[in-house]
Amino acid sequence: MNPRIKLLSFAIAMLASASAHADFVGLNIGAKVWTPDIKGSFRSTTANSSSISMNNDLGYKDHSSKSLSISLEHPVPFLPNIRYSGSDLNASSQSITSSNLSFNNTPFSNTINSTLDLSHNDIVLYYELLDNWINLDLGIDLKMFDGKVSMLDSNNNSSSIQVDETIPMLYLAARFDLPLTGLYIGANIQQLSVGDNSAKDSSVMLGYESKVGLGIEGGIKTFTIELDNANNLNTNLEYDGLYLNGYYHF
Repeated sequence: MNPRIKLLSFAIAMLASASAHADFVGLNIGAKVWTPDIKGSFRSTTANSSSISMNNDLGYKDHSSKSLSISLEHPVPFLPNIRYSGSDLNASSQSITSSNLSFNNTPFSNTINSTLDLSHNDIVLYYELLDNWINLDLGIDLKMFDGKVSMLDSNNNSSSIQVDETIPMLYLAARFDLPLTGLYIGANIQQLSVGDNSAKDSSVMLGYESKVGLGIEGGIKTFTIELDNANNLNTNLEYDGLYLNGYYHF
């Protein structure tokens, strides 16, 4: 079974279990489109490997990413609220380079087709510290990557490295509702720094939620990841751009 389907099944089971014990359950289902610019570089940890620029060497500029999410908030004491999201962060590019690049003990030159797949699932367990016209959530985000970095050139040289990492991140979300308007502003921050590895996923938004629970929000989302020798891969990457999210909250 696909890992994302397994995780979604797990999340739904948790929702059903909590619903059976709660007097009131709030459910939020959403779909997001994000259009980030991609910047930075990566390299393998093998000897004489090149630092490969996403822009100058591989020609990456922007990308379109889609994600789905489902979250549950409930009044069960001591049991955290839960949110699941699956994000498609798979980008490909073709470029012509005058440089001789080395990746994972393989030389690359001329026309290069590449794929950077940092698709991931998030399981967020959080508690509501405030829940009125000011909302404040605090918890942990388990960000689980299931992707790869791969390259193929016109000489049929090819190589890839799997990106199979789970990063626990501090989760903080704040939202301020503008009275009597349905409008709100807010921000989300997920962050971790351990040794030479760090990741940050943050967004600021402006949104509107109707009285029947239909909502739309837009803003700026930034995701950065620096890995040191993760599955023989080093990265220093940044995704930054506008997003639009539609949801139903009931």
